[in-house]
Amino acid sequence: MLKLKLDKPLAVFDIESTGLNRKTDRVIDLAIIKIWPDGRTEPFTIRVNPERPIPSESTEVHGITDDMVKNCPAFRQVAPRVLEILKDCDLAGYNILGFDIPLLTEEFARAGLAFDMQGRRALDAQRIFHKKVPRDLPAALAYYCGELHLDAHDAMADVQATVRVLEGQFERYSDLPRDMEGLDDFCNPRHPDWVDRTGKFKWVNGEAVVNFGKKQGTSLIEIARTDAGFLKWMVKGDFQPDALEIAKNALNGRFPIPPTA
Repeated sequence: MLKLKLDKPLAVFDIESTGLNRKTDRVIDLAIIKIWPDGRTEPFTIRVNPERPIPSESTEVHGITDDMVKNCPAFRQVAPRVLEILKDCDLAGYNILGFDIPLLTEEFARAGLAFDMQGRRALDAQRIFHKKVPRDLPAALAYYCGELHLDAHDAMADVQATVRVLEGQFERYSDLPRDMEGLDDFCNPRHPDWVDRTGKFKWVNGEAVVNFGKKQGTSLIEIARTDAGFLKWMVKGDFQPDALEIAKNALNGRFPIPPTA
């Protein structure tokens, strides 16, 4: 186990969820290993019913289906137990600062409980990884080409370095596509059920439905008819251009055509 000098318990945890929106998605699975200063460890696994359908693309990632959680308690029912497990603990995990802690905080808030980070310290393996193994352009040039990027942040020098990196990547990875269609699909994979590139809308029985937030699972036609304010909020929001275009068109009575139509 971790060879750390602990002055309080350390809870190493991970969450599986209905999606990647830290504000609106829900916890499905919560695993915790609690490490005590004397080296003792306690494992906890808590599965909950998110009280909403689990998107198929999320199931493809973690393998958890609606049927597997239908008899599980809701998070609000287990929240006091989770809070007790995490009491007086520092926290650790992978990308917990960017995702798991914010999502858990939202879940506790919905359950009427406060999850306070005051007095807690966080150890994020992803932050260590990114600091120790940089993923910026100079690091890529050194890794793929064995060259130093001495003119970093000069625009033309950065472009030239990027071309060199791409050359190095194509030389190293023989399985990379060589056409833009294939490369676009590799760099920006799109789920076959998604209407737009980021999956804000998806196809269900040949109809476009919202795939995030409080309107998840509601047909686009129904929202345009009964809640145009939601679409207007989207149009003003920070969404990708294709999702914005779908929302704008829906406000004007134009809706996506299914790919099989």
